[in-house]
Amino acid sequence: MTDTAAHAESLLSGPEPDPAGDAGYDTHPPRVGFFTDTSVCIGCKACEVACKEWNTVPEDGLSLSAMSYDNTQALGASTWRHVAFVEQARPVEVTEPPGPGDRTSLPLADPGQGLPAQGVRWLMSSDVCKHCTHAACLDVCPTGSLFRTEFGTVVVQQDICNGCGYCVSACPYGVIEQREGDGRAFKCTMCYDRLGAGQEPACAKACPTESIQYGPLDELRARAALRVDQLHEAGVTEARLYGHEPDDGVGGDGAFFLLLDEPEVYGLPPDPVVTTRDLPAMWKHAGLAALGLLTTATTAHVLPAALAALRKARR
Repeated sequence: MTDTAAHAESLLSGPEPDPAGDAGYDTHPPRVGFFTDTSVCIGCKACEVACKEWNTVPEDGLSLSAMSYDNTQALGASTWRHVAFVEQARPVEVTEPPGPGDRTSLPLADPGQGLPAQGVRWLMSSDVCKHCTHAACLDVCPTGSLFRTEFGTVVVQQDICNGCGYCVSACPYGVIEQREGDGRAFKCTMCYDRLGAGQEPACAKACPTESIQYGPLDELRARAALRVDQLHEAGVTEARLYGHEPDDGVGGDGAFFLLLDEPEVYGLPPDPVVTTRDLPAMWKHAGLAALGLLTTATTAHVLPAALAALRKARR
């Protein structure tokens, strides 16, 4: 593989230490992102409200979904922040009243009896666009509506979006969506206008428990690793990070999470892969197939004519 081909392939998959630099920014600020610590999320939805207010995102339905307190249900064109509520029924050993640190466990039995009981654990998480290192939505956009900012984030310019929908099918997380009645694609911008003014995104600013943390991505990753160690030492062995690895299927996310269960429980794909990863190989195979067809067609038409001319010349 030539150096040019290898570089082109690295732009679509694999570790990428400087997305903004590869996007053409000679000098730029450190890459920033979100670290969402779901262990301290209280499901207040302040992030959802702040996002809508600052970005003038329209309401996305006022009807009840019959899914706990989750009335928005999923990320979409008019839901750039989505607070998931997950209720888990599980047996628990009730020996004493829950303390301040047990906010996610609600025992359904009298404390002090030491009886196994049926309990409910609440898992809450504020989901958002992942601002992937390798953003398939950006790679497939034919108009340049999606672009990489100097902060390493991914933003949609609605004024040049033609509504083709390629980005919708390309996103491995199902984040970006076309707005009904409009046709254009919308998603979280990480409050790009606020970043340019030196402010943090509205959702992180509004979060009362600092479940949503914003800052340089390298600092957030180090902080998240320390938080996982703290939880493991406290006996929360199921705590794990999601989307933080630079060598995962999307090259690492600009918005990653601390989870208390498997990703599927929160509605997240367990092993996301950027959908444009295999494009170089696909184009290579398509080119070889086209060359084979051309060769076959040429042989089928030219060879008989050449043989006929040869026979004619011998007469």
